[in-house]
Amino acid sequence: MDNSSGVGVLDKAALVLSALESGPATLAGLVAATGLARPTAHRLAVALEHHRLVARDMQGRFILGPRLAELAAAAGEDRLLATAGPVLTHLRDLTGESAQLYRRQGEMRICVAAAERLSGLRDTVPVGSTLTMKAGSSAQILMAWEEPERLHRGLQGARFTATALSGVRRRGWAQSIGEREPGVASVSAPVRGPSNRVVAAVSVSGPIERLSRHPGRMHAQAVIDAAGRLSEALRRTS
Repeated sequence: MDNSSGVGVLDKAALVLSALESGPATLAGLVAATGLARPTAHRLAVALEHHRLVARDMQGRFILGPRLAELAAAAGEDRLLATAGPVLTHLRDLTGESAQLYRRQGEMRICVAAAERLSGLRDTVPVGSTLTMKAGSSAQILMAWEEPERLHRGLQGARFTATALSGVRRRGWAQSIGEREPGVASVSAPVRGPSNRVVAAVSVSGPIERLSRHPGRMHAQAVIDAAGRLSEALRRTS
């Protein structure tokens, strides 16, 4: 099969990256694996290193760089969003409440997808909304499995406690009653990536008079199932 794209320098750069897929390589190893002239292999590897597509290990050998992991994570996010629409719509129809998908972004969380309740009193969170990590059931989910130091920092000034997050980890879901906004209740569950890391939170939210002061009893299972479907989609496409 002809692997030429017609753009010579790009084809050669792809050869270098493919050669590093099997592990660290010296310059001589790269030359042997790619068939490129030594000056060409060196020039390309250093240029790719400049763009963080290639890095060096402790022995100075060339390895795949951190930028590739960042791009792969972004591709995973795109897959998550592609799958989220139908899953959130189904969750909304099942519970009769607005459904959202949140991701953590620094010290905030952002609504990256939503399916709004079609009529009546509802909790509307437009896509792109940035909300606090200090309150709300999805903030609890995005915080609960963080490493201890980040968890400790995140709890400062939060409306929930370390004990509450311990309960979230044990149950696998979180609820909040008037925590983020008076009169609003919500239930959330974690979406996990292929490495089992929590990458997002699925939520349903609405007025307390409909969700009651125990919203988890009503909707936890539906939210867990929706989060599970998104986690499964990420595993299938990784």
